[in-house]
Amino acid sequence: MTLDKATIDALAEHLENCQLQARDTAKITDDHPAMDWEDAYAIQAALLARKQSRGLRLAGLKAGLTSFAKMKQMGVSSPVFGWMTEDYAVPHGGEVKTSELIHPKVEPEIAFVLKKPLSGPGCHIGTVLAATDFVLPGIEVIDSRYRDFKFDLKSVIADNTSASRFVVGGQPMKVDGQDLRTVGIVMEKNGQPVAFGAGAAVLGHPATAIAMLANHLGARGEEIPAGTLILSGGITEAVSVAAGDSVTLKVQGMGSTGLRFI
Repeated sequence: MTLDKATIDALAEHLENCQLQARDTAKITDDHPAMDWEDAYAIQAALLARKQSRGLRLAGLKAGLTSFAKMKQMGVSSPVFGWMTEDYAVPHGGEVKTSELIHPKVEPEIAFVLKKPLSGPGCHIGTVLAATDFVLPGIEVIDSRYRDFKFDLKSVIADNTSASRFVVGGQPMKVDGQDLRTVGIVMEKNGQPVAFGAGAAVLGHPATAIAMLANHLGARGEEIPAGTLILSGGITEAVSVAAGDSVTLKVQGMGSTGLRFI
């Protein structure tokens, strides 16, 4: 690590204030070009600690930038990992206030719910599938705090991978006998299809993202508890939304979920 605790805490406070006040900022590596990966995840952890100190509970974990489409769109080359607190959760068919966001976009995802804990190192697709209770459709609303959605990998990790809101719903599906690589998705905005894809767009298999997350946490002496909800990452490029938009995600064999922006 290159940053001291005071700087890490100050950057976490700055990024959270940007989120809570719905205002953007320059990427933090502009002022701290020497910060490393451990610094970035330390800032992310300090962000979570701030929310938990106010009584907010962890609602789930997430992988981000897991599809080649997303990596190309954001100009990065590897996945990132973050978390979601309960204030990010939107009920199926619920509303999101755009006044609370800066420049929201939506991503279609496959969400995993675990029946057994997962830990690394050495976690792989088979381990993930054996530990999975079911999968279901999920839409993540991302809202980078960085101006014009311009960031580098360390800055976006510190900003908790642009996490903002999420919804899950539809019909939970067991993974036994299913090939999640070929599961098709259609995302609609205001009734018109805006994104198409399949599970294989996420690192070849969406469970790969979950395994990478488990190995990432395992390197830090942590595991993913049973019962955890995990968003496996956007299957397609993110789609911008604004007040008045309704978004629906349909996933083959899992039904649909959706939310509205007001």
